[in-house]
Amino acid sequence: MKRLNISAAILTIVTVACALLWAFPLYWAVITTLKNEYEVVEPGVGLWPKVWTLGGYLYVITNTQIGRWYLNSFVTSGAVTILVLMISSACGYALSQLRFPGRTVLWLIILASFMVPIQTLIVTHFILMNDFGFINRWAGVVLPQLIVPVAIIIYKQFFDQIPREYREAALIDGASEYQLFFRVFLPMNWGITTALAIITFIGAWNNFLWPFLVVTEQNMMNVTVGITQVKDAFGVQYARNLSGAVLAALPVALAYLLFQRRVTEAIMLSAGIKG
Repeated sequence: MKRLNISAAILTIVTVACALLWAFPLYWAVITTLKNEYEVVEPGVGLWPKVWTLGGYLYVITNTQIGRWYLNSFVTSGAVTILVLMISSACGYALSQLRFPGRTVLWLIILASFMVPIQTLIVTHFILMNDFGFINRWAGVVLPQLIVPVAIIIYKQFFDQIPREYREAALIDGASEYQLFFRVFLPMNWGITTALAIITFIGAWNNFLWPFLVVTEQNMMNVTVGITQVKDAFGVQYARNLSGAVLAALPVALAYLLFQRRVTEAIMLSAGIKG
């Protein structure tokens, strides 16, 4: 028992040390936003501000279009989340419960697309969005992000686990396929839907590469792209730049803290599929 207690104590110390190492960059970023610029660039390591200030946050709020960037991010991330859930749940239900020509081929295509990195499609997406006239438009940001095969796979797996007796009983009572989907199968998977909604929203909010490529006008930028516009004519202002980064990350950080269990569940589901 003594040997076991010593091992547990060592493991606890190592875990705490690793957690502190992981959290230190976050602490450093937040504490830097509360310093004056001259204090940020002075020699030495200051773990605590000598003079507390919110000047970096005030500059970002009053001298940039961060309100508009927030709106763009909420609209595009919300649209991506809703459309991904609608498409994925309907497709997962069809693959799980319906029998139609080409079903196996469609399922193999979805599995194959899951193995293709989305970055390899960026050039094709950009050409399509340009041809459709969606550059610097919300639609141009949203549409390429709707390719989420992992969500379809997760829905199909959980629909497969629902006993066939539920479907047979509903069909005997005269239920249509739409009623089966919306009143029987989907309500049984609200937990999965909620978890996928949160993780999809966070992923869409944090997405940088595609919104950076498809949007060039400041008033149409998402907040993750907009914070790159926090500039100064006299050089890099670290406190201001980090203030913009903290404000950009704040909504998803709050979402994670409020829905931590659901986010963890969604990550485990995705990891299970990838494994």
